[in-house]
Amino acid sequence: MGRYRPPAPAKSPYITACGYQRLEQECKTSWIKRREVTAALAAAAAEGDRSENAEYIYRKKELREIDRRIRYLQLRLPKLKIIDRLPDNLNQVFFAAWVTLEDENGTEKQIRIVGADEVDFAANNISIDSPLAQSLLKRNLDDEVTVSTPSGQLMYWITEIHYTNEDYNAPTESS
Repeated sequence: MGRYRPPAPAKSPYITACGYQRLEQECKTSWIKRREVTAALAAAAAEGDRSENAEYIYRKKELREIDRRIRYLQLRLPKLKIIDRLPDNLNQVFFAAWVTLEDENGTEKQIRIVGADEVDFAANNISIDSPLAQSLLKRNLDDEVTVSTPSGQLMYWITEIHYTNEDYNAPTESS
């Protein structure tokens, strides 16, 4: 008997226009890569004994991973809602906002609120579903924000909010 895990909470369906294009492109390139892996798998299978054929085993695993990702993208892409226009109030935090936060020590960090499919911590993109993003939504410039974390309460001040219209590459700032 397996251990029961409750289903994960549903991800927000929001995505930026650039993020949607990246996912569509990933789906297209995955199909191309799948053809290449299938050809390599057939060649490995033709070598004979499959139980000890490392190339065959590796290609089967690679094909499973590609199929899993393609299946995910084909189910996810139709559900996504592209947010491709700037909000009316540019001094308030909404989806796709770049927000500069200052903590109690005076350390600043800049984050961007994006959809769950665009999260990239190296680029400071956080999910709209994250506790930090949820506490920032609809806040204004110079607001104080308290975020509950497992290690305690964190306090931030919003020092800058700006949006970039990715369709036209025209940055719009408010500060």
